Amino acid sequence: MYRFILTLLVALCWITRSFGQEPVKVDTKGLAAKIKFEHVLAGFLTDVNNKYKLRVTELILEPGGHVGEHNHVGPGIRLVTSGYMTYVLPDKTVLYGPGEFFFESGDINHTVYNKTDAPVVHLLFEILPADLKGPSLILPKSK
Repeated sequence: MYRFILTLLVALCWITRSFGQEPVKVDTKGLAAKIKFEHVLAGFLTDVNNKYKLRVTELILEPGGHVGEHNHVGPGIRLVTSGYMTYVLPDKTVLYGPGEFFFESGDINHTVYNKTDAPVVHLLFEILPADLKGPSLILPKSK
């Protein structure tokens, strides 16, 4: 009986931990991401010190690739460094090219496509919770 209860407790802990750490999956194809810089904020804006961090991530979207409908944990600026990205919002579609940048609040559903025959490279400059370990990419809140 003791072994049964111990085995059950271990199994419940494993299941609970597994579900708690399971990352949310957004449908992607041909996407590679690399965090280039990350630093917890500290300075004169004492309300945000040690609560948020700045992260810069380089994203490469291969030809024919996409990032399905998603949101982000925090806001930020995006800068396309090469290629052309088709950016689909609920009310419009925009084509961004090299040197163009835009702001994302994080809470607007959007989808990204590379409809060209060359990779799209862009940088994400984001403000995120200091304790966030994984990607900022999340399924839309409405889903």
